[in-house]
Amino acid sequence: MSLRLNSFENDSEDIRKYTRKNLNIWSFDKFIHKYSVTTWLIILNVIFYFIFSIVLVFDSNLISWIALQPNNFLSGQVWQLITSMFMHGSLTHLFVNMISLFFIGNFVEKLIGRKRIFWLYLASGIFAGLFFVFLSGFFGLSDLGAKIFGSPEVFAVGASGAIFGLGGLLAMLTPNLRVYVFFFLPMRMWTAMIFLLGVLWIASIGAGLPFGNTAHLGGLLIGLGYGLYLKKRYKRKTQAISKYFSG
Repeated sequence: MSLRLNSFENDSEDIRKYTRKNLNIWSFDKFIHKYSVTTWLIILNVIFYFIFSIVLVFDSNLISWIALQPNNFLSGQVWQLITSMFMHGSLTHLFVNMISLFFIGNFVEKLIGRKRIFWLYLASGIFAGLFFVFLSGFFGLSDLGAKIFGSPEVFAVGASGAIFGLGGLLAMLTPNLRVYVFFFLPMRMWTAMIFLLGVLWIASIGAGLPFGNTAHLGGLLIGLGYGLYLKKRYKRKTQAISKYFSG
């Protein structure tokens, strides 16, 4: 009797799946999978940018609840690790990060799949924030330390830490992939990541530009670490990927 019941339930589930697929019936899962994870991340970043911008127009003090500030985070506002990832300082900041995420993210997603890129993005962004918090907290108390590691009193926002994580993965899996930094400088992937990190750090120290360099480094380390894990776990597949994109 139980076998027949199970068979009936399985048949019913198969019929429902067939109906949704062939009669084009709307479902949440189908809607989510209509777009890539990268596209959804871009959409979320854009939506939250405008939401946070509107909120801050009415009460600018709420920046201390949304952006990541080491002192506030260490006081218990741990949610800033997530909210700061989906907030940007300006439309230009948002545009640059989303263009980078569009090109890097879509490529990474094709290599490692939807689930892996989603968790890598979150893990890179969270670790980037933690890296910024603790390096600025320990080494950013002096004027020189604040220039190099950031001040524990500043607010950090943006998706660049997570994006550097995706770039770090590519630097490990496809080190010889030819890319164009700033759309005109041809480089190998691994040199491009080092170059970008170095240029942003030098510009930040020399010109006093507010780049989250320690966050970039933190995200990059997560990407490199995960790439190394994949190379050891899937040796043949990653070797084939590296060889195919050797340029």
